[in-house]
Amino acid sequence: QVQLVESGGGSVQPGGSVRLSCAVSERIFSIWALAWYRQAPGKERVLVASITNGGITHYADSVKGRFTISRDDVQRTIYLQMNSLKPEDTAVYYCNAVGGFLTWGQGTQVTVSS
Repeated sequence: QVQLVESGGGSVQPGGSVRLSCAVSERIFSIWALAWYRQAPGKERVLVASITNGGITHYADSVKGRFTISRDDVQRTIYLQMNSLKPEDTAVYYCNAVGGFLTWGQGTQVTVSS
C-alpha cells in the first residue's frame, strides 16, 4: 500500500511563506502525476496544483502565481512552495495522485492569520 506523508504546515501571517513536503513510499512515484489538494473547514477537498512525471505543472486559479509545485524523483518527494499567503489559503493540505485514488494521508494544517 502506498503511503503518503505530508509535512511542513504551520501558522503564518498573511503575506508569509510555507513549504510543504510529501514523501511517497513507493517507486510508482516516478510513474504517476501527483498533486496537492486542500480542504478548508466546511468545504470539499479541491486540487490546488499538480505535476506530471515529465514536470508539467497545473495550478488552480486561486493560487496561480503564488504557489509552486515541484518534485524530486530521487527522494520520492513532492513539494509545494506557498508564497504571499492569504487567510483563504487556510486549510489542511494533502498530496495524492491526480484523481485522488491513493489512500489519503493525514495531511498537514496551514493556518494563515494575523
